Amino acid sequence: MPFPYIRTMGTDVDAFLGQLARHLRPQVEKLSGLLLQRLNGEFPELWENADIEALTLEETAQHVTALMDLLEAHPGASASQAPPAALDIARLYARRGIPVSRLLRAYRLDHLSLLEQLQAEAPRLTSDWHMINLATMRLVAIGFDYVDRSSEAVVAAYQEERDHLLRRRLALTDRASKLVGTTLDITRTAEELTEVCTEDFADLVTVDLFDAVLDETGTGSPEALTQRRVAQRSVLDGCPESPLRVGESHAYPDDSEPVHALATGRSVLNHIAGTEMPPWVAPSESHGRVLRDLGLHSVLLVPLHARGDTLGLVQFVRHRTSVPFDDDDLLLAQEIVSRAAVSIDNARRFTHERSTALALQRTLLPRHTVKQAAVDTASRYLPAGSRAGVGGDWYDVIPLSGARVALVVGDVVGRGLHAAATMGRLRTAVRAFADIDLMPDELLTHLDDVVIRMQREETPEEGETSATCLYAIYDPVSRLCSLASAGHVPPTVVTYPATGETTRTSRVVESPEVPIGPPLGLGGLPFETIEFELPEDSLLVLHTDGLIAGRTRDVDLGLTTLRDVLTSAPDSLEETCDQLLAALLPSRPADDVALLVARTRALDPDHVATMDLPSDPAAVSGARRFASDVLTAWGLEEMSFTTELVVSELVTNAIRYGKSPIQLRLILESTLTCEVSDASSTSPHLRRARIFDEGGRGLLLVAQFTERWGTRHGREGKVIWAEQSLPADSAPTIKAT
Repeated sequence: MPFPYIRTMGTDVDAFLGQLARHLRPQVEKLSGLLLQRLNGEFPELWENADIEALTLEETAQHVTALMDLLEAHPGASASQAPPAALDIARLYARRGIPVSRLLRAYRLDHLSLLEQLQAEAPRLTSDWHMINLATMRLVAIGFDYVDRSSEAVVAAYQEERDHLLRRRLALTDRASKLVGTTLDITRTAEELTEVCTEDFADLVTVDLFDAVLDETGTGSPEALTQRRVAQRSVLDGCPESPLRVGESHAYPDDSEPVHALATGRSVLNHIAGTEMPPWVAPSESHGRVLRDLGLHSVLLVPLHARGDTLGLVQFVRHRTSVPFDDDDLLLAQEIVSRAAVSIDNARRFTHERSTALALQRTLLPRHTVKQAAVDTASRYLPAGSRAGVGGDWYDVIPLSGARVALVVGDVVGRGLHAAATMGRLRTAVRAFADIDLMPDELLTHLDDVVIRMQREETPEEGETSATCLYAIYDPVSRLCSLASAGHVPPTVVTYPATGETTRTSRVVESPEVPIGPPLGLGGLPFETIEFELPEDSLLVLHTDGLIAGRTRDVDLGLTTLRDVLTSAPDSLEETCDQLLAALLPSRPADDVALLVARTRALDPDHVATMDLPSDPAAVSGARRFASDVLTAWGLEEMSFTTELVVSELVTNAIRYGKSPIQLRLILESTLTCEVSDASSTSPHLRRARIFDEGGRGLLLVAQFTERWGTRHGREGKVIWAEQSLPADSAPTIKAT
């Protein structure tokens, strides 16, 4: 009967396999060595790492022991689970990036070799070949069942570890996308990259950038291979792995792997075996000893590449982390570095544009105040500290005829080079209009037309040009200030009461009621000029809205703080500017700030001489005598001939072509100014007189004998003026504050 026979034979075979297992039990170590020897021949690359070698030896011994236990205890039972070392080595293979197919192949080869060893030992226990054949078949079935079950557990452990690594890498990528590039600052972006990647990826991260990338002017040579260490971070205090410190410049040796990576743009995965350190890793023997003691074993070299430019090199180093970098780590590093490279390039372009805009703006702003007697001034310009970039704020001090001065402050809407260039064009236009002595409202009207023409020339990408401007004229003779505003904040005035007290506690700080017109560029809306008297030694404070307004600060609070500072401001205008900025802008401003502080001066009445003239040609001789007498009183007799000639021509023109009332005025300050006013609005023009012409030579003579001459129009007529330089040994007595 077959069934009892089979049961009997099965029992005999199981007993025989148990006997075989007990026979081989003392030889477990020997069998493990034979299996390892075969694996070493088939997979030599697995033995390049000490961790894999040690764990493979333990795993093989556990496999042999597990199979012996299975055969000896109860071969017919289900195969036991994979031993712990098998699961550990599966996780190690996953961390090292070794394909699971290679792991399973080694696993099958290991078990096949073990079965061969067991089959070879069977004839030592029996000469019954039928029993040997049955035992071999049973051994193969049991062995492969064990391999299948163990392989499932090993693959599951491998996949679990790979999933864990993938989640960690995705988390690292996500963290890098959020934390790297939070500012438009090159150094800070590099620091953020090192901070993120030393948390759970590398033991040391360094960032080197070419000097040309760090050159804010953009004039550096892109071919230069000199780099600067801009950031580095280590899991060890003091960063002992790096021979460089942040800020140091260096160049990698020729034909080194970093140079090759930079030249080709390809990343490099470098495993350092043994104690030999490449020269680019350890430039000195002492540093090589430090790296050997730390156990440095792998390095990633990843070029920073963005928008077709190579910016520098990032190094990732492992020494404390036992698992070396693999190809997956290289791909992860490339992805993180590529994002960081874009952020660094954005910061580089922003820094370059900001530096260019700052240089342009500082070139267009007044470098020094032109000497004039009307006011003493101090000024400040602060560029914005935000990502928005440099704006278009400006200020100006423009000497005018008749010892007057124009004070200007303006703000172009927008940021960057376009705003700075627009500011320069508007400042030039203001100076041109000021040169023809326009009233403040008339000047702003012409400036409004300029902005409208600029808008028509712009492309949609550039945006719409708009600006605000405050234009003020101060006359030290009459002590009158005339001003008009085009959407700009009014000035602040500091005066003393009529009692004559000049102490700080007696100061009166107020803002004049200025009718604020529309911003420049709207067109069709009028501007209005107001006029008020400014006593001598008054302060006129002009500024842009960035001084008093901010994202977290109310305008009224800013104005209150400004007035509090001016109430007790020191006599020095420079110190006054510093105190205003310290009180109102304790940190970098979010918007550009232009500040202009002017202290008014009064011209000595003895240096102004006025004569009313009738509309009669006979009055010309009297005007000449009056001018001669005034110059004698001022000690300028040597200028009498030229001045009488100028007075004669200007008075003659006013009598012949102008309207009454006519007035002659002589002003002595840094120059001698001769002014003739009348009620007519017609202006004389310089022309070339022909041989037989009776007229046309007067203004030509005036232009030849004076430094400057011109015409300014007012509400009630015009003034023709001419300026002469004073002799070198003559110094006017200007009444100082």
